[in-house]
Amino acid sequence: MRKVVITGAGTVNPLGHDVPSTLTAMREGRCAIAALEGLKDQERLDVQIGAQVRGFDPGAHLDRQRLPLLDRFAQFALVAAREAVAQARVTFDGEAGARAGVVMGTAGGGNTTVDDNYRSVFAEGKNRVHPFVVPRLMHNAAASHLSMEFGLRGPGLAVSTACASSNHAMGLALQLIRGGAADVILTGGSEAMLSFGGLKAWEGLRVMSRDGCRPFAASRNGLVMGEGGAVFVFEALENARARGVEPLAEVAGFGMSADAGEIVAPTLDGPVRAMRLALADAGIDAAEVGYVNAHGTGTRANDRTEAQALHAVLGEGADRVPMSSTKSMHGHLIGGTGAVELLACLMALREGVLAPTVSFDAPDPDCPVDAVPNAARDGVEVRAVLSNAFAFGGLNAVLALRRL
Repeated sequence: MRKVVITGAGTVNPLGHDVPSTLTAMREGRCAIAALEGLKDQERLDVQIGAQVRGFDPGAHLDRQRLPLLDRFAQFALVAAREAVAQARVTFDGEAGARAGVVMGTAGGGNTTVDDNYRSVFAEGKNRVHPFVVPRLMHNAAASHLSMEFGLRGPGLAVSTACASSNHAMGLALQLIRGGAADVILTGGSEAMLSFGGLKAWEGLRVMSRDGCRPFAASRNGLVMGEGGAVFVFEALENARARGVEPLAEVAGFGMSADAGEIVAPTLDGPVRAMRLALADAGIDAAEVGYVNAHGTGTRANDRTEAQALHAVLGEGADRVPMSSTKSMHGHLIGGTGAVELLACLMALREGVLAPTVSFDAPDPDCPVDAVPNAARDGVEVRAVLSNAFAFGGLNAVLALRRL
């Protein structure tokens, strides 16, 4: 079975428009959650905070003739992919393009396009919409644009499993390369759900916080929505070595499970099985895990259940394994969140720096975990990590990474 490694990473998210600025923000424990700005019909929203990608000018990155084809979530994906491909120093000429693919995750696809055009037709009474509405809103838009941008002629698809979308996408990329269907795959996820309709829908679930995201803390009262995404170059280890490129980390294992329970209530069994499957797939013992990037949404039920699941998997001493939630800084990016969170995992493996859970006021006895509260932790020896994603609908996806 071929080893799969990460050779490039790129991102656009509320903490930064590239990987270096994002990791700097994580090290410094910056919080990008703030008052929302510039949304249509914003005054009708009950929740007025979010983690926006501020100062992003798509025209500075993308051809203006191409922009009408691109919803915001696809813009994020393209810019992030360019950064990742440049770092990996990979090209896709000739047969290489036929052996390369793309697997991207998103929960909502072109949400801003949907929102704008429903408003146009139903609120403003217009009878026609732009001819590119469908190409903009379709969930596979980001994946398709990445394939066209780089000439990726192998496997290409989009994965949509709510908050686990990008972890499922990256897990599938791992399996495709292992199985020989491709040598290189661009993978990750992106989301742009900060629109009136997107936020109103989440308000209806009554899981949104009005004053901030505090995962695992005693005062936590809900999640905060964000936007953005990240893209990685996954490739077979021998492929990277042939190009003389140093891998960032090994994608060692993947586990996924379904709760088969309730549509929005988490269970203990599903996350436990997904984590155990990821460790088994990677050949990593639970005692080797030095950091967990927790799903950690900041809701009462999710964090309590995840803490219990982590104890079940990691066993005695689980409360001493650092497990932070970077959603406290960049918000919940829904289908793009696992991809951005993987950057924190790479930072832990490569630099020994653990991203913090900020805004942590006091521990909750129901969540006995080391949440790396408020400040990053430096100088930590980490050889293996887990990255958790547990979605509405009871679909769980966990990645295991290992330092090479």
